Amino acid sequence: MMKKDNSIFDELRASLKQATAIRKGQMKPSRVFKVETVDVKATREKTHLSQTEFAQAIQVSVRTLQNWEQGHRNPTGPAVALLKIVASAPDVALRALRA
Repeated sequence: MMKKDNSIFDELRASLKQATAIRKGQMKPSRVFKVETVDVKATREKTHLSQTEFAQAIQVSVRTLQNWEQGHRNPTGPAVALLKIVASAPDVALRALRA
């Protein structure tokens, strides 16, 4: 059993060395993930709504909206989809949300 533990340790050590090399630009990562974020403030501004009005329209708290706008948090899942719709067609989206 000790041999197995050493192999896991050796793999972790190798991974940390690779991470350090990648960070220093000495090695390329095997894969890169790009997370696209929605500019929530710009999206809200397209609607000409206050934070309170926009938060009510998309059914989130004002605090959540503020966290998104300030970059403290990022919207996820259905919220991202809804924000993309609002960004691309604000009038249509708001009309649908208010119906």
